[in-house]
Amino acid sequence: MSSPHTYSAAVAATLTALDEGRTPDRPVYREAVRTLLATLAERAPGRSVEVRVPPYGAVQCVAGPRHTRGTPPNVVEMDPATWVALATGRLGWAEAVTEGRVRVSGTRADLSEHLPL
Repeated sequence: MSSPHTYSAAVAATLTALDEGRTPDRPVYREAVRTLLATLAERAPGRSVEVRVPPYGAVQCVAGPRHTRGTPPNVVEMDPATWVALATGRLGWAEAVTEGRVRVSGTRADLSEHLPL
């Protein structure tokens, strides 16, 4: 089964730029991050974890108790390059957390079973 980001021009362009040591163009980077976040939300439906990739986007995902007000108890936050690497399998969850590239809080904030996409 192929994944949606395989066919996303924005994800491909972002990976190419990062591989070349360049920062992707902002609109392309934003689209790639949001495409991958949407794929995560689709594959891990729910509202118990909020995944934040500032400044480009955030989604709620993973089945469990729904969060409705204030700061959610289960939060995962990272920079765009880390998110793209995790979502596409270029970086492992444990490695990213150990290196401090991903900030997690809450008992449901482990996304390792949902990544890579």
